[in-house]
Amino acid sequence: MNRLTEQFFKAPTAVFTQSDVTALVGGTDFSRHGLIKRAMSAGEILNIRRGLYCLAPEFQKKPVSVYSLAQRIYGPSYISMETALSHHGWIPEAVYACTCASFGNSKEFETPLGVFNYKRVPQHTFFLGVQRCNDENGNVFFMASPVKALADYLYVHQLNWSGIDEPIGSLRINEDELTCVTAEELEALLDNYSNGRVKRFLTGWLGEVKS
Repeated sequence: MNRLTEQFFKAPTAVFTQSDVTALVGGTDFSRHGLIKRAMSAGEILNIRRGLYCLAPEFQKKPVSVYSLAQRIYGPSYISMETALSHHGWIPEAVYACTCASFGNSKEFETPLGVFNYKRVPQHTFFLGVQRCNDENGNVFFMASPVKALADYLYVHQLNWSGIDEPIGSLRINEDELTCVTAEELEALLDNYSNGRVKRFLTGWLGEVKS
């Protein structure tokens, strides 16, 4: 096992940055670059993006969640759209890319651990309707509620939905999930978006919940 791999195998997290390498092993830039390069060549360390690394799965004491990794790759961001809807069990299809709402410009990162898509979604309060989650391995990530994930999905895909019939038909979401949402949650999110399409959809959804 590479010396750098050994050091981060003992560390609290298997994800680390160039600055973490400097703090942990010291030495010169040249020597640290050599350690990283050799560990990557041996398949012990994965290059996630410039300056961000992760121990390969077989060297992780606890598995790294792609959800928690998403926040380290590009932020501020949170898990949303198809990925969040699948996580909450609202859509039946498996999702192979991790899709996030981003405060900054839209970007895509292809990594050894999967594809991460970030879509810019303008809002008044970015993390409204987003929960801070912990999994059984101690990974921390930010996950949109199903309602927020659906509003983000509509915004990104520029859909002209007016009520719950459209997501039931196109995404095969169970009607019971949509009608069990509280009016308070819909009203809070309605005030959070300025986009006309999103507001029209949430207004129509709110009317069906209240009826």
